[in-house]
Amino acid sequence: MCLHARYITLVMGIKLINLKPIVAALAIPVMFSLPLQAAESVDELLLKLRNAEAAQAIQLDRAVQAEWSKTGSASMDLLLKRGRDALEVKDFPAAIEHLTALTDHAPDFPEGWHLRATAYYQSDLYGPALADLQTALRLNPDNYNAIFGLAVMLEELGDKQRAYEAYTRVRDIHPNHSELSEALARLERDVSGQSL
Repeated sequence: MCLHARYITLVMGIKLINLKPIVAALAIPVMFSLPLQAAESVDELLLKLRNAEAAQAIQLDRAVQAEWSKTGSASMDLLLKRGRDALEVKDFPAAIEHLTALTDHAPDFPEGWHLRATAYYQSDLYGPALADLQTALRLNPDNYNAIFGLAVMLEELGDKQRAYEAYTRVRDIHPNHSELSEALARLERDVSGQSL
């Protein structure tokens, strides 16, 4: 090999050796800034939920609930957790207290309103429960659990027509929602003959 060819090989080798750490240094931040797997949006999850088989619907429901539970704040996450924990042990006054703090500090977070409506309902405070459901559904019209809760309350208040319409709205979003088939069957007898 001639001297010139050795020089080119040597220079190219050095350039390649020198470029490798630079390329690696540039590639690492880019790699870590990209998500490992593209997360599905809530809209995509809801679309899949509409068409899912019962077994798949359970997983999709959990994914939707997880997305709807993201407050974006550690302190709001703590209030949400405390409210849920209180609901779970049926300590409704404590749940209302924690969820009121959550709705005060995060008024645009629909799940806080929905859960506080549940706590109010469990405390037989229908007026505040309905007001909170209205806010929750204004912020998130696809919250099928809030719609279901509204349907239950409407049914208990004797407004079977609107309760049935709310249940059918749940069916449109989440056809495999638990207790939905039973509720629709129960009310179909009462509202048959009336315009739906």
